[in-house]
Amino acid sequence: MKIYTRTGDRGETGLFDGTRVPKSDARVSTYGDVDELNAWLGLVRSGSDDAELGEMLERIQRDLFALGARLADPAGRIAARVTRAALTPGEITRLEGWIDLLEAELPPLSRFILAGGSTTGATLHVARTVCRRAERAMVALGPDAFEPDLLTYINRLSDLLFVMARAANRRAGVTETEW
Repeated sequence: MKIYTRTGDRGETGLFDGTRVPKSDARVSTYGDVDELNAWLGLVRSGSDDAELGEMLERIQRDLFALGARLADPAGRIAARVTRAALTPGEITRLEGWIDLLEAELPPLSRFILAGGSTTGATLHVARTVCRRAERAMVALGPDAFEPDLLTYINRLSDLLFVMARAANRRAGVTETEW
């Protein structure tokens, strides 16, 4: 199979249900934001020696493929036949468990902190902001555009990425800069 199909040469793309939409469609833009987030997490993984965070991030990347697939499937056709595309409350609970685990090693926040620190911490902060953009784009699609758990997942993920950035900086011995 060739990477190019020529089907998008006129500025359209296909959703999973076969619908053709402009590449500027809000739904396409939204799953594009999720794809960008996934790429940022790949960059974080490539530059980090932290095995624990790396395993978490790889799992999140897999979840983001599922989330993107769900966003690209307004008719809900993929959900019934592709189990990899499932995102359930269990995945949200997993994120919350990771937040609790990482927060246990961090000092409590008393002020805002500036994004930065180690390379891993700084790139996690960038990923967090991309995650928030994806969340805003999802909200803009409207409450009936996808399953509610998807929005809960992406909201919780942005919290986790913030905590991961703090943990990465602490593990690297980098002091956070308060605002």
